Amino acid sequence: MARIAGIIAKDPSYHQQLQPMIARMSISPDAFGQIAQNGPATMRRIGSNGGLAQRGSLMAVVDGAFGNTDELPAAANDAERLIHLFERHGFEGALKRVCGDFAAALYDRAADTLWLGRDRAGVRPCFYVEAKGAVAFASLPQSLLLVPGISHKVNPKFAALFAASHYRTIDNDPFASPYESVRQLPAGHMARCHNGRVELRCWWRLSDAPDFTESEDELAEQYRALLFKVVNERLRGFQKPAFALSGGMDSSSVLASAVHLSGAKQHAFSAVYDDPTYDESSEIESMLEAAVAQWHPVRIGQVDLFSLVREMVAAHGEPVATATWLSHWLLCREVGKAGFDALFGGLGGDELNAGEYEYFFFHFADLRAAGREEDLTREIEAWANHHDHPIWRKNRPVAENALGRLVDFTTPGRCLADRARIERYAKALRPECLELTGFEPVMDHPFASYLKNRTWQDISREAAPCCLRAEDRHTNIFGLVNVDPFYDHRLIEFMFRVPGELKIRNGVTKTLLRSAMRGVLPEQTRLRVKKTGWNAPAHIWFTGQQANAMRDLINSSRFTASEYYIKAEVLKLIDEHCAIVAHGYPVENHMMFFWQLLNLELWLSFSRDF
Repeated sequence: MARIAGIIAKDPSYHQQLQPMIARMSISPDAFGQIAQNGPATMRRIGSNGGLAQRGSLMAVVDGAFGNTDELPAAANDAERLIHLFERHGFEGALKRVCGDFAAALYDRAADTLWLGRDRAGVRPCFYVEAKGAVAFASLPQSLLLVPGISHKVNPKFAALFAASHYRTIDNDPFASPYESVRQLPAGHMARCHNGRVELRCWWRLSDAPDFTESEDELAEQYRALLFKVVNERLRGFQKPAFALSGGMDSSSVLASAVHLSGAKQHAFSAVYDDPTYDESSEIESMLEAAVAQWHPVRIGQVDLFSLVREMVAAHGEPVATATWLSHWLLCREVGKAGFDALFGGLGGDELNAGEYEYFFFHFADLRAAGREEDLTREIEAWANHHDHPIWRKNRPVAENALGRLVDFTTPGRCLADRARIERYAKALRPECLELTGFEPVMDHPFASYLKNRTWQDISREAAPCCLRAEDRHTNIFGLVNVDPFYDHRLIEFMFRVPGELKIRNGVTKTLLRSAMRGVLPEQTRLRVKKTGWNAPAHIWFTGQQANAMRDLINSSRFTASEYYIKAEVLKLIDEHCAIVAHGYPVENHMMFFWQLLNLELWLSFSRDF
């Protein structure tokens, strides 16, 4: 774990806020960590990785770790390595030579310039504010509210989207934060702060390169070697790593790679449930004998929802995107109690390997755009055969409907926003806050492939940002470091050149990963087609007594989020949700809506206390 903060200002009163800023981000309110000062700049750091260093007129601090240290100058820590690289190559040149997960700051006193940089996928967080005569940065946005003169007002667009739209919309603007005055440094970006001005620049951008033409066997060998390299670089940075293990390919591949590299079985932690709809215990069993020294199942049943969400929101300083992260919070708590220093996971594997169910539609679009109608028909039939569901049906009409809604065939590769997903709860949101029917998210399309563009949208603007934030907050608060090897940029660049038919084939996802893991994963895990998906039984959490508690909250005078909601519509949704769950109706329930409502309410109440 690590947290960093810094201020460049001539007024010494600004610098006095650094200790409270670090304390607000730390598991210990008395945390002090390391401190360095160079002229008008002061930096602080607390944690076990990254480091802080000074050399002449240069000062640097790093949250995270550089993985390719064997290719970088020898140094006591990564902050010192950053200074050496800056002296030779400048700040952008230094960032381009580093592989890993990091947020970094460097102050050059001779030029009176502060530089900020963030890793390519945005695994480590970085936020900043511009105050009168000062620029401050920090790992968490809420700590920057302590800077004198900075408004504590929440970002109204963020709050409105969180209130009633899908969670994937809240990060559509990668420069914004949940607070109006706090800016986020986007993934793959750097900032130059000089004379009170902040200039941003993108230093890494994924380009549309030609697909690989090698055989599947050749690419599988390259993929396996690269995954091993990335896992090994991260593995050697920790004394006692643990592994989050679900029943899926991604977390299993990371764990199996670590076992192969270390020659030793590892400790694995899994969230398990009484509800068989979400429990993956039976799928996990195939990994236990081959790769697990000790399995730590963390059983999650009926939870004290209000209390746990309140804890999470306080740690995040913002609402938490999905109910799945409550399970992750409880899992991280157990990993921390057991004395581990890192938690490896499979986050990013679905994006790189086309593991999300909706990616089928965009693979279908690529086949149609290429005029491969026979292949398209075969793939739709295989998709329906493998994955049909009583609620989320899989058949030709469903596929054609999705292609009509989600794909623009007049512009190669251009995916469309899912209006049904965005607007599902539009009636519950006060229109003066935001008209969801008029909200148009940015849909980037730098690639000719629909599947690649949908994947990139998830990595840069939708699924990844909120998930990476949640992992970062949870692991840090319990004294851990989150490690996600699939978000290494070398794997991202490699997989964006893999043809679509080596990601989805015959109705089965993750084709190339399955080939790469031959002999590494147990066959039962490697060849499993059905996917439970990492989720949580939150539909139960919002019934019974806790549904009544939600009603009481919404009807109360203290309901802070009432400025966003139309109360009658919300109460109608509670009754509908409870009926769906009680009678087992084959329709989608409203658990995610109420998860977001509860998080928003507790965050708004929490933010008033700043």
